[in-house]
Amino acid sequence: MLGPVAGHPVRLTLSALASPGRFCIFGSGTVTRKDLPMVSSRALSDSLPQPLLCPDFGEPSSCLPKCRLDSKRYVTSRKLAKTLAGILQRQRKKACKLFLECNPGPGILTQALLETGARVIALESDKTFIPHLESLGKNLNGRLEVVHCDFFKLDTKSGGLLRSPSMISQMLFQNLGIEARPWSAGVPLKVIGVFPFKSERKALWKLLYDLYSCTSIYRYGRVELYMFISEKEYQKLTANPRKASLYQALSVLWQVACNIKLLHVEPWSSFDVYTQSGQLEKPNPRESELIQQNLYFIQMTPRKNLFTENLTPINYDVFFHMLKQCFGKRNAKLIDHLSSLSAVDAMDVLTQAKKNDKVKITNLYPQDFKNLFEIIEYSKDYTYKWVCNDIMEEQNHIGK
Repeated sequence: MLGPVAGHPVRLTLSALASPGRFCIFGSGTVTRKDLPMVSSRALSDSLPQPLLCPDFGEPSSCLPKCRLDSKRYVTSRKLAKTLAGILQRQRKKACKLFLECNPGPGILTQALLETGARVIALESDKTFIPHLESLGKNLNGRLEVVHCDFFKLDTKSGGLLRSPSMISQMLFQNLGIEARPWSAGVPLKVIGVFPFKSERKALWKLLYDLYSCTSIYRYGRVELYMFISEKEYQKLTANPRKASLYQALSVLWQVACNIKLLHVEPWSSFDVYTQSGQLEKPNPRESELIQQNLYFIQMTPRKNLFTENLTPINYDVFFHMLKQCFGKRNAKLIDHLSSLSAVDAMDVLTQAKKNDKVKITNLYPQDFKNLFEIIEYSKDYTYKWVCNDIMEEQNHIGK
């Protein structure tokens, strides 16, 4: 069965051989840089594109203390829980009353959501909280289901094997009776939670790859996220040329993919941190500085028009590569990047994009990058439109 985007076949992948993570293959229309000296850019070699190593979303290094890495921040204020439930109730449409809650912990927010009449699936990675969460669902006619699972580890592998509480999303959703919807249809479910404050960027990058490839939770349609994110990452996520110092590939990819809306701001000190064993944890001195910041509660809704004839779940890897290369030398002119990235005439691309040859990468807005990518993909006079390095070693650090 095809994914949720009609007309787009499931993304081609290679299994990881040497290390955890995933391998992506550039779509058709690419050529590796090793072929360039042999032929002109107008008649590139037809050698197969090389695999691109994508970020490692596996388990954290075993040399770090497990209890510190697994500690999580939970909503423990009933006032905050009621505020959030009220916001979500106003945002909620009758067609979607299903919430998937990430690591609800003591269940304060879970109970507030249930009181609004919503159906909640609680994915809790800490077994300590599960008995209490299950008790909240009594006499609710199945409106609360509790699963021992970590949302942020869905479909992640380590050494080719799933580690508890990791889970395959397809198995989870089938067991819950959640069916895939076309990308153009309504939102199938809403995910609510707090990004893991020790690995926010890793979580953001993993979700980006899942979203653009229509895999994992996005295999089921335009899943909407309602998440708490740190002030620092929120500023980067929503940055544009007016905030050039914070502007990066991650900013572009999320803004192209989703409508991002700020719903609420809450002091970080309003949240409690618990270790893996369910014990309340006191912040260390370094984390005490972070507590002075705020957490931003945001809505991230995938755009209906994200995918087109020229940007699909098949060739999105090339779009990622283009942005990574561009922001690798963020102060360079766009024309210089186009000349090194693509075999298509750079001046012709600029003309179609209505940009001059002086414009820099940091002058372009997210939609400009998508427009440039689609112009190059649409260039029918070129068999190979993109030039890629043999193996993008630095791709391992794309999410850092």
